[in-house]
Amino acid sequence: MLKSICTNKYLITGIIFVIWMTFFDRNDLTLQFRRIHELSQLEESERLMNEQIADTKNELNLLKTNPQTLEKYAREKYLMKRDNEDLFIIASDSSSIR
Repeated sequence: MLKSICTNKYLITGIIFVIWMTFFDRNDLTLQFRRIHELSQLEESERLMNEQIADTKNELNLLKTNPQTLEKYAREKYLMKRDNEDLFIIASDSSSIR
């Protein structure tokens, strides 16, 4: 029985084929697992980017329609002020204070 299994050329060829495809082929299993992992990372990155795009579109819509939002944005992002106001900038980390 063992002799017939060991001399079966189709079984030996199949085993060699599986070993070759698993370890030695250009698209072996480790490469496939790396690609699957990279794909999942790219899909997560795409999801985060789509969320950022939606947030940015929402903010842009508010800036176009609401003058108070536009003034708030200009004050926060560009440190703009009115003529009769004083602006105090408080640095949060000690490395920027010198």
